[in-house]
Amino acid sequence: MKALLRKLHAPVYERRQRALLRLIGGCLTSGESLLDIGCGSGTLSGALARECGLEARGLETHPRKQCVIPVDPYDGETIPHEDDSFDNVLLADVLHHEEQPLRLLEEACRVAAKRVIVKDHKTGPILAWPRISLIDWAANAGYGVRCLYRYPDLREWHDLFQKSGLSIHEEHKSLDIYPFFLNALFGRQLQYLAVLNPAAP
Repeated sequence: MKALLRKLHAPVYERRQRALLRLIGGCLTSGESLLDIGCGSGTLSGALARECGLEARGLETHPRKQCVIPVDPYDGETIPHEDDSFDNVLLADVLHHEEQPLRLLEEACRVAAKRVIVKDHKTGPILAWPRISLIDWAANAGYGVRCLYRYPDLREWHDLFQKSGLSIHEEHKSLDIYPFFLNALFGRQLQYLAVLNPAAP
C-alpha cells in the first residue's frame, strides 16, 4: 500500500518541486547556505543547491538511507547548530506536523542569518480542512509520516511569525503547485509560502 501511494504521488511531487524551485529560488543568492529542516531525502533543497549555487544541508528526526544532500539527525526540538550559522532556513510542509510549531520556528529564527522560508498549508476557504487533510494524508501515508491534521489560517500564521521573532518580507497567499486538475481542489488558497526575516538583535 505504501509503495503504491508513493508511486501515485510521484508525478504530483515533481510538479510541486518545479513550482517551488521557481518561487523559492528567486529569493536566494548564489553562494549562500541553506538548512532544510524536515528535508526527507533532500530532493527539494538539493535541486535548489544545483539551480541556485547554494550549499545545502538537511535535518531529519529519522534520516533516510539515500539522500541527495548531507542530512544530520536531530531530536525534533533543538537545532544542533550555532546562532546565525545558515543564511537561509527552509521549512517545507513541516510545521503542520509539529506538536509545537512555535518552538521550531523560534529555533529556525535563531540559526538563520538572513531568511526563514516557510511553505505550508493554509486553511480558510470553503471545505478547506477536509481538502487539505486528504492531500496531506496522500502525500505522507506512503512514507509512514504521522499527520496531525492541524492547519493555521492566515491570521494564525502571522501570529506564529510575530511570536517567533520573524517579520514577513514576501508572502504568497495562493499557490499553483499541482497539476491543473488538482489545483482547484488542493492548491491555490490552500497553499502558502512566506519569506521571513529574523528580527535584528
